[in-house]
Amino acid sequence: MSVSFLAPSLRFSVFDPTKLKTIHSALFNVVRHKWNFTHMELPSPKSRNFRREIEWPEKYTIKPLNNKHLAGRDPATGRVVVKGLGGGIKQKYHWVDLKRFGPTGEHDAPRIDRVLEIMDCGCRTAKVALVGCGTNLKYIIATVNMKPGDMLVTSGYIPRIPVNPNEGDAYPLGALSKGTKVHCIEKVPGEGAHYVMTAGSTATILRQVDDRVIIQLPSKLQVSLSKHCMASIGQISNANHFKEHIGSPNRNRELGNRPRSGLWQRKTGRFGRKIRPPPPLKIITELAPKKMEKVTLELSALF
Repeated sequence: MSVSFLAPSLRFSVFDPTKLKTIHSALFNVVRHKWNFTHMELPSPKSRNFRREIEWPEKYTIKPLNNKHLAGRDPATGRVVVKGLGGGIKQKYHWVDLKRFGPTGEHDAPRIDRVLEIMDCGCRTAKVALVGCGTNLKYIIATVNMKPGDMLVTSGYIPRIPVNPNEGDAYPLGALSKGTKVHCIEKVPGEGAHYVMTAGSTATILRQVDDRVIIQLPSKLQVSLSKHCMASIGQISNANHFKEHIGSPNRNRELGNRPRSGLWQRKTGRFGRKIRPPPPLKIITELAPKKMEKVTLELSALF
């Protein structure tokens, strides 16, 4: 005699071998996938670089910094976060100062830095330049035509008539004329460079509307920024980086890239392409608000 359940979705005979096999497979899958659920929080790939971890000192220094290869893994849990990273020749990291500030007074003399040396940095695509003003030395991102001995002017004053800057100088966006090529652009005044910092890239100033300056990024996205955001003049160095020929899989592993599966292939456009409208203007006012901290209240006594 067989026993059957009343529920329509679970109506089966206990002694039916096919049904027992289905139940056994379902229970096995539940037990097998149980170990995939952990209570550890996943790290955010946007908040850090999982290629290397820099050993940051307490104060700024021009001494090349040591770093540890992460190979796409989270340093705390050891789990793979980015699959395409792994291996690579270890390189020293040059700490680039992304903040270029100058005097903001009308009659104040601008800050003048002298380019001392231009060198390659294995941890970034662009070249870096060692500049000095008095006894202060720092690294900045070099431009295409920058060479040792050049004088770089940095000023935070916005005049009534746009200035005529040289390559490598730094001014607020409101002090530059229409059509100027800029890089290392601040997103919020005083926060340091945020846009356009890769090799050979540059942005263009389109127009100025009241206290806002509209620029076009290399991705054709138009961004409206405050006129007080600092920006450097010119195109970033190593413009032919995208033409570099890797040549062999071993060379690609030296660069820190793991092999791909080969299943993905670029679409050739044989069957046509989609024509989409340009992205809308993005207005940047301030940084995103910070997340509210979770507060817990405990009662020490009962009322």
